Amino acid sequence: MAAHGFLLASLVLSFLAEICYGVTFSSLQRTLVVTSSTKAGEVLKAGQDQLTVTWSFNETFPAGTDSAYKTVKVKLCYAPVSQVDRAWRKTVDNLDKDKTCQFKVVAKPYSPSNNSFTWTVEKDIPTATYFVRAYVYNSNGDAAAFGQTTDAHKTINLFEIQAITGRHVSLDIASVCFSAFSIVSLFGFFYMEKRKGKLAQQK
Repeated sequence: MAAHGFLLASLVLSFLAEICYGVTFSSLQRTLVVTSSTKAGEVLKAGQDQLTVTWSFNETFPAGTDSAYKTVKVKLCYAPVSQVDRAWRKTVDNLDKDKTCQFKVVAKPYSPSNNSFTWTVEKDIPTATYFVRAYVYNSNGDAAAFGQTTDAHKTINLFEIQAITGRHVSLDIASVCFSAFSIVSLFGFFYMEKRKGKLAQQK
């Protein structure tokens, strides 16, 4: 009787801990195969370039593993090199607190195959090194599994995004013209001063 009560108490505590702590990344199985059109080390420009993401169920898992999957969310995620000394990008096992994947690429109903989406890099994406990750969610909205374009250590198949600098071609042209005008004016000033000096000597 005591053993039965202890088991029941353990189950209750485990359930409460899951509610309080939330779903952890370490508890998820990597059941999705995710690829992107980017090459390792490639640099994409925010607001201009595109990447195509494909994903599907990894058929090495038993049939029915994905029976509870309802939706997929594909996200752009920071690589470790771009998380150093940046607490606002920190990886946390609790997915409710994790800051690794902050940018949504697309959300769709789950399908085990033939999934593809082409995404134009949004203008507000900061300069950093990235990878792509897809989460699948159950009917309760809880993360149930994942897949990503890199390895477990997040060291391969990484790419970079270059943010918009805020400078415009018209401003650059105006800057060059102003600089050229300044140089011409400076030479003109010296020429006039030199000429005035010669005229003074002739008098």
